[in-house]
Amino acid sequence: MLSTHVLDTSTGQPAARITVMLFAVDGNVRTHVSTSVTNADGRTDSPMAEILSAGMYELIFSVAPYFAAKNVPAFYDEITVRFHVDDAARKYHVPLLLAPWGYSTYRGS
Repeated sequence: MLSTHVLDTSTGQPAARITVMLFAVDGNVRTHVSTSVTNADGRTDSPMAEILSAGMYELIFSVAPYFAAKNVPAFYDEITVRFHVDDAARKYHVPLLLAPWGYSTYRGS
């Protein structure tokens, strides 16, 4: 299972209404798996995927509209987080900590 959430560290608040897309990556081929939008708590209402096979994946966070709606200039349009699933039986949580001029991510629980 894969879940995510987005926190705007510049405000200390969850980042709502950010579109998040999940792709499976095999060499140069990307296959769309799912798309979701973060809710008022900065989380997607359901997991990005219930089942993931071992392999490479990308989460793409469309952040430009989020900052534009707040009239905040921002450096990033989209943020891509590429990660590897090595055990399909495990749960994966990939949060994004976001600010207008930077971001970080980590493997959550």
